[in-house]
Amino acid sequence: MTVCGTRQGAVRGRALPGGVTSFLGIPYAAPPFGALRFREPAPPEPWTGVRDATAHGPTAPHAPYAPPFDALIPENDIPGEDCLNLNIWTPAPEPGAGLPVMVWLHGGAFTNGSGSASAYDGRAFARDGVVCVTLNYRLGADGFLSLPGRPDNRGLLDQLAALRWIRDNIASFGGDPDRVTVFGESAGAMSIGALLTTEAARGLFRRAILQSGACHHFLRPSSAARITARLAEKLGIEPSAAAFASVPLPELLPAQAELRGEVNTDPDPARWGEAALNMMPFEPVRPGLGLPGPDLGVDLLIGSNREEYRLFLVPTERLRVIPEPALHALTAAYGLDPAEALPVYRAGRPGATPGELLEAVATDWFYRVPALRLAESVPGSYVYEFAWRSPRFDGELGACHALELPFVFDRLDDPSYAPMTGDRPPQGLADVMHAAWVSFARTGDPGWKAYDGATRTTMTFTASSEATPVDDPRARERLLWEGVR
Repeated sequence: MTVCGTRQGAVRGRALPGGVTSFLGIPYAAPPFGALRFREPAPPEPWTGVRDATAHGPTAPHAPYAPPFDALIPENDIPGEDCLNLNIWTPAPEPGAGLPVMVWLHGGAFTNGSGSASAYDGRAFARDGVVCVTLNYRLGADGFLSLPGRPDNRGLLDQLAALRWIRDNIASFGGDPDRVTVFGESAGAMSIGALLTTEAARGLFRRAILQSGACHHFLRPSSAARITARLAEKLGIEPSAAAFASVPLPELLPAQAELRGEVNTDPDPARWGEAALNMMPFEPVRPGLGLPGPDLGVDLLIGSNREEYRLFLVPTERLRVIPEPALHALTAAYGLDPAEALPVYRAGRPGATPGELLEAVATDWFYRVPALRLAESVPGSYVYEFAWRSPRFDGELGACHALELPFVFDRLDDPSYAPMTGDRPPQGLADVMHAAWVSFARTGDPGWKAYDGATRTTMTFTASSEATPVDDPRARERLLWEGVR
């Protein structure tokens, strides 16, 4: 057992094979319940003696994913109120080692997931000389429901509190607080997109990696108010913090899930605002789109998966049944002229069905184009695309959303990933992709040319150990989105 000190007290970790030590379930803020419900995170209480940090702490309350996604996307649920905690894996649990630090923000549409899932075990990063930190933050109504008299974006405030804790304490675990890279996927990457334009985040991280998420997805205050009103109506309460706090979690969490189902089945912008298109009723509340400028002072690595939206269309079998009129209507809803855009998408996909074309358009609108817009706003950014295709669902799942995660974490042997990767994903690709993430955390350079307006170089991770730089992939499709949000 190894003991390290924090400002709140000492913690005892566990030695793992390969010279790595883990410290799990360390509180970075007080339990966000009771008098602290729906408020900004408060500092954790100090303790005397040595606190055991050999097991994961509670996860933020959340309802399970709806079928079939519950069998595809790894997550766990550990009950308890002390859910604002983090986990550390380090190869050098001692002050002065000065190692780079990587801080993971998990995805899950701001309603699901945790930093304590085995899928996000950070020992491979520690094996390669990086101190890896994962964390839990408030989700759903507790984290992102807009409430009168309470701060918006409480889940983001939790992330900021964790980053401040890391700044103040990570040196004791061998990390350098001036060499922090924050990285995240989906809602975690969208969180980073919001943090990049948040003054309170300045100086808390030096680099950022955004996987399948950027700055474009948020709720305007008017839309957030509609979400709050509808959830209150479902629960039969007033839309106030006190009223929501009076609802037991076993009632609140299913109501949140039902609300998301309503958005999916009736995506009416008049009812849901921005959530009608991105299907996320709980997400950061902002007055409008904000992109960082060239003076950001943070190195960026940004990218997406080639067929992100297949995750949402293939397991539900929607890919095969979407009719041509729906393809045209949804393409228009995303801001494109179907008469102009669909022939371009068809040209690159001969014989594609309406569902396959919708998947390509939706992937660009939701993930690829926001990533490129962020890269364009910060000169010197690096761009990647993950293109390895899963064999699952008879190969239809493709290079879908979240498929890059086991390769980034070098966790291909984790059984929770098998429903998406199949039985024999290529270890060589994990070696290459994981090494690029480690290189970026160490030096700010993942190993390829930065993105610029002339070449638009994009590193493409494909098969086996292959990673190939491609200049301006699918340029005709990209150009369709010029001037479109």
